[in-house]
Amino acid sequence: MRLKDIQIDPSTMKLEIDIMEHNGSFAIVVCDGKAKLTGLPNHGETKIITHQGKVKRVKYDEGEEF
Repeated sequence: MRLKDIQIDPSTMKLEIDIMEHNGSFAIVVCDGKAKLTGLPNHGETKIITHQGKVKRVKYDEGEEF
């Protein structure tokens, strides 16, 4: 699984992340009080699919130039 849960402080409802501990590009997706982090591919695209205003799925399409 590429999505990793990120803890949100329930007392303050704030999200804190140390961006220096993650290598490369990444995205954070937040929906319904939950947050998840995913790394982005070097070559490809990452699609965030929503349904009725909520995140339904994260799809990856990777490739590499010849």
